[in-house]
Amino acid sequence: MTNPPKNFPEKPKILAIIQARLASSRLPGKVLLDIGGKPMLTRVVERASQSKLVDQVVVAITRDYQDDILADYCISHKYPSFRGSQFDVLDRVYRAARAYGGEVIVRLTADCPLIDPQVIDDTVLAFFGQKAIPEGEEIPQGYFQLDNAYDFAANRLPPPWKRTYPIGLDVEVCSYAGLERAWKEANQPHQREHVMPFFYETPGQFNIFVLDHTPDYGTHRWTVDTAEDLALVREIYQRFDNRDDFSWEDVLALFEKEPQLAEINAQVHHKNLREIDSRQ
Repeated sequence: MTNPPKNFPEKPKILAIIQARLASSRLPGKVLLDIGGKPMLTRVVERASQSKLVDQVVVAITRDYQDDILADYCISHKYPSFRGSQFDVLDRVYRAARAYGGEVIVRLTADCPLIDPQVIDDTVLAFFGQKAIPEGEEIPQGYFQLDNAYDFAANRLPPPWKRTYPIGLDVEVCSYAGLERAWKEANQPHQREHVMPFFYETPGQFNIFVLDHTPDYGTHRWTVDTAEDLALVREIYQRFDNRDDFSWEDVLALFEKEPQLAEINAQVHHKNLREIDSRQ
């Protein structure tokens, strides 16, 4: 199965926005920490760029002086970037989307160095109400019709909802129009900091699709919030010779072969949706 090419004429511009900052409360500077010879941000950008559907990847950085280093890093590596509010991340993402002309927005975070390009594409296709088509088949007209798309699609929602993909493969997709509405109407601190809760906390207002996986792998933790998380991800990359071409299914197979890997960060507490940065 393959996805349509990026330059398919009917496809609106799909913009992946990676939110990033150095001032992490639990692991400061984490997005530039080394993973197998490359900073974590580079891992995320390079893996997101492997998506067949995303037209452009942009790093959304804060205006805080501490992130001047991060901004310089993006410039030196020719990563498109945008600087905005430190704590109103919804505003930062919205303004980045507007600046780069995104019509469909894919939200990613810089602390997910195992993000999978196929999972990104599967979630984008789910947003359009579509699936990948068999190799060699023609792409039908209206395949990327925004009028028929969902307002919001994701491969997980936070508790009390259930997730079936590992933590660290999180993908959220919305239209620019939907993002603009959230930007105008969201008024709770956690909705501004976590960007997308307005979509799924206003029942009946949005048409939402949640991409689930069977079997359920939602207990795996592959994001980087702590030193233990970082140690695990470094071990994973080492097992794949520090390449970027392995899939999340390859990581699952690795865990089946070496189940003790999961013990490295088994005690890490995952943040709650309503937790906000206490430094605001």
